[in-house]
Amino acid sequence: MNAVPPLPTSSCQVVIVGGGPIGIETAVACRKAGLDAQVIEAGVIGQTMSWWAPGTRWFSSNERIAIAGVPLLTPDQTKATREQYLTYLRAVVQQFGLDVRCRQRVASVQRDGDGLTVLVQTPAGGRQIRCGQVVLAVGGTDHPRRMGIDGEDLPHVDGYLREVHQYFGRRVLIVGGRNSAIEAALRLYHVGADVTLSYRRESLPSTSIKYWLRPEIEGLIRAGRINAHFSTVPVRITPSQVELAAVAPETGEVDSLSLSTVPADDVLTLIGYEQDKTLFREIGVELVQPGDHPAYDVETMMTSIPGVYVAGTAVAGTQSSRYKVFLENCHEHVDKIVRHITGRSVAVAQDSSIDSIIRAQPES
Repeated sequence: MNAVPPLPTSSCQVVIVGGGPIGIETAVACRKAGLDAQVIEAGVIGQTMSWWAPGTRWFSSNERIAIAGVPLLTPDQTKATREQYLTYLRAVVQQFGLDVRCRQRVASVQRDGDGLTVLVQTPAGGRQIRCGQVVLAVGGTDHPRRMGIDGEDLPHVDGYLREVHQYFGRRVLIVGGRNSAIEAALRLYHVGADVTLSYRRESLPSTSIKYWLRPEIEGLIRAGRINAHFSTVPVRITPSQVELAAVAPETGEVDSLSLSTVPADDVLTLIGYEQDKTLFREIGVELVQPGDHPAYDVETMMTSIPGVYVAGTAVAGTQSSRYKVFLENCHEHVDKIVRHITGRSVAVAQDSSIDSIIRAQPES
């Protein structure tokens, strides 16, 4: 019987899981502190931003989403687009010569004597890394939130807005009424789609819509150019239409007997996203409410597993529709982690009140 060959093994001081802004910023801070760090990313650098529709702009100012002390500049001094920010992230990685491995997935982290062993799955097979610390900067928007209705898995139903050109001349039903849904509605309207909104509330929310979008969407709804079905939720999707049920404004209960039908060639369910808890559970990190977020020490960012830290929006788990944790109020995590590992500060970011925000966040 042939023996199974041992997995290729390497070593470094810190393994950072996640190649988004906070993962990259942590890698830069490690380098500045003299720590050998490797970033493992299951997708591409800036994976969350990579699935944004082309041309999408950040809500936050460039100063607040810049990382590692590197200015984020745009040609017209406006807020960065998806493309500009992804270019920026690549430039930061190259500027600091970071070791970033894309399209590789961390499968497990195990205690190995005084250190940790990280099992990584790559297209060429498995490999393992022996290290002293692991930082989980995995984000919190891995999968679109599901509605649990018939027809949700049909090919014309999507939880992401794609290249808007493909919707020209199409009847598109957008489910949701917060920022991503409103931005999608406006972009698709301007590209020549027939747009309808379904939102479970009586009206658009007073917050969570970019201030420059609200006047336009409200004007188009009043003019009947974008159809809005407030106090409704989808209950069934077919290849050509969607059945909407009324929602009682006072109780939020769905009246399945009060139905209306909307024709739709495409359905976009822009109702939020959920964090993938698989790695947290595999490692054994304690998850707590709200949102099944990882338990961690607010001074050090260490989880319930010694040597395993959490950083960035991953600290919030799956956030409710009223997001409290964003990139811009996560920068301080980086300094806390590196300071705890090395005993000295690298001062890479501005202060924030992220930990008090987590403790005050309402349940979904």
